[in-house]
Amino acid sequence: MGDATSSNPQSLGFTDKLKSWLSWSWTYICAVWFAMVLTMIYVLRSPLKLQDTLTSASVFLNTLTPKFYVALTGTSSLISGLILIFEWWYFRKYGTSFIEQVSVSHLRPLLGGVESSSTTGLFSSVNGEAEPRPSVSECKVWRNPLNLFRGAEYSRYTWVTGKEPLTYYDMNLSAQDHQTFFTGDTQQIKAEDTVMQKAWRERNPQARIRAAYQLNKYVYSYEVDCIANVFPVVFRCAAAYVLLAEEEATTITEAERLFKQALRSGKREQRTIHGSFVRKNINLLVYIKRRLAMCARKLGRIKEAVKMMRDLMKEFPLLGMLNIHENLLEALLELQAYADVQAVLAKYDDISLPKSATICYTSALLKARAVSEKFSPEAASRRGLSTAEMNAVEAIHRAVEFNPHVPKYLLEMKSLILPPEHILKRGDSEAVAYAFFHLQHWKRAEGALNLLHCTWEGTFRIIPYPLEKGHLFYPYPGCTETADRELLPTFHEVSVYPKKELPFFILFTAGLCSFTAMLAMLTHQFPELMGVFVKAFFSTLFTPLGFFADKMESFMPSSFWHQLTRI
Repeated sequence: MGDATSSNPQSLGFTDKLKSWLSWSWTYICAVWFAMVLTMIYVLRSPLKLQDTLTSASVFLNTLTPKFYVALTGTSSLISGLILIFEWWYFRKYGTSFIEQVSVSHLRPLLGGVESSSTTGLFSSVNGEAEPRPSVSECKVWRNPLNLFRGAEYSRYTWVTGKEPLTYYDMNLSAQDHQTFFTGDTQQIKAEDTVMQKAWRERNPQARIRAAYQLNKYVYSYEVDCIANVFPVVFRCAAAYVLLAEEEATTITEAERLFKQALRSGKREQRTIHGSFVRKNINLLVYIKRRLAMCARKLGRIKEAVKMMRDLMKEFPLLGMLNIHENLLEALLELQAYADVQAVLAKYDDISLPKSATICYTSALLKARAVSEKFSPEAASRRGLSTAEMNAVEAIHRAVEFNPHVPKYLLEMKSLILPPEHILKRGDSEAVAYAFFHLQHWKRAEGALNLLHCTWEGTFRIIPYPLEKGHLFYPYPGCTETADRELLPTFHEVSVYPKKELPFFILFTAGLCSFTAMLAMLTHQFPELMGVFVKAFFSTLFTPLGFFADKMESFMPSSFWHQLTRI
C-alpha cells in the first residue's frame, strides 16, 4: 500500500509532463500544418484554376459601383455600432464583456481550454506544494449595527423626496432575520408565532402594521377572557410592539415608548417560558434593549445609551455577532471619551476577530487625532514623518486597504445617502453606513480629514496589482459590486474598486465602428480617389505574397512543379 501510494505522485507528474509537452508541441504542429496547406494550394494553383478564379473575382469587383462600397461600409458601421451599444450596456450593468464572457464560458471548454479558476484558493507553501487557502466568507451580508428606524427615519425620507431608500432585497433580508431571530425551533413553533412570521413577510408596510394591530387586539381580548393563560400570548404582543415601533412610529420618542412596552411584555414572558423558547425570548429582549439604547442615543441621552450598551454586552457576552460594540464606539466618540474608545478597540481589534470599517477607521481616527492638529504636508516633506505621524499614516493605509470606498465619503467627494439595513463588509454599502454616522467625529478632530486627504491614496501604491494578494488583509473580493447593487438604491452611484478597465471587445467594436463609418463617408464623398486608394492598398498588401511566390519558383526547378501538377 505504501509503495503504491508513493508511486502515485511520480505517475501523476509524468502524466502532467506528457500533457504539457503535447499542448506545447500542438501549437507548432498546427503552424507547420498551416504552412503545408498554403504550399499545396500554391503548387496546385493550375489544376484548381486559382488564377482564373482570381481574375474573374477582380473583374467582378471592378464592375461594382461606389454605391455598393458605401452601402457595405455603412452596414458594417451600423452593425458594429449596435454591438458597441450592447457591449457598453452589458458592461455597465454586469461589469464584464458579453463576448468575452461567452468566449470563456462556452467556447473555451469546447476548444479544450483549461479554466484558470481550478487553482483558485491555493497558494504555495515553503516546499512548493499547493495548500488550501483559509476559507473566508468574502461576500457575506451582515446586519447593519446602526440601522435606522423605518417609520421614524426611512419613511420620512420617502415622504420628503419621493425616493425609496431601501431595496426589496434589503427588506427581504430583514424579514428573514426577524423570523429566524425571534422564532425558536420551527418544529415547536407556537401558533401565535405564525401570525408574526406572516406579518414580517408582508411586502406592504400597511399590511404588516394591520397584522400587528390585530394581534394586539386579540391578545387584549384573550387576557380578559382567560387571565390564567395570559402569559403564553404575551410574547406575541411583544413581537407586535417591536413591529409597530419599527414600522409605524413616526418619531424616535414614539418608537421608544413602544419598545418599552415590548420590553415589559417580554420580561413577563421570560418568567414563565422554558425549553427552546428561552433562546427566542432572549434574542427578542436583546434586540429590544439594543434599540432602546439607540433611541436614547438619538434623543441625546448618550451616557444612558452607553450604560445600556455596556450592560447588554456584559449580560450577553456570547452575542458578539450582533456587533453591539460598534454602537458603543459611536456613542463614546460622541462623548469624546477617547480613552474608553481605545479600550474597546484593544478588545475587539484582534487578528482572530472579523474586521469592520468601524474598527479600522476608528483606530485610524484616534492615531490621526494625536498628530493631525500640527500636521503640515510641506513640513513633513522637508523633515520627514515622526514616529507618531508614521503610525497614523500606517493606520490610515490599513483602513483604506480594508475598505477603499470610505475616504471619498469622509472627504465629501461623494454624496451620502441613508445607509441600508444590511451591509457588505469591505463594500460600498459598509462605507455609506460608516460615513453616515462617523463623518461628524472626523470633522470634530481638527486636521484629521486633512491628514486623510494627504495620505489615503498612497495605500494603492502598497497593495499589489493586480489584486492577487493583499498587503495586510485578504485580497479584495471581486463580488462586492454585484452585492452592493442589490443592497443600495438605484439612484445611488455604486463605488467600484478596483476600477474596471474597458474590455478589449468594447475598444475593438468602437474602433471598427468609427473606421467603417469614416470609410463610408469618404467613399460617398470621394469615390474615385477612394477607388485608387483601395487598389493601392491591396496591391501593397499582396506584395509579400508575390515576393514569396517568386522566391519559391526560383528555389524549385520548373520541371519539379510540372511533375507535381501531373500527379
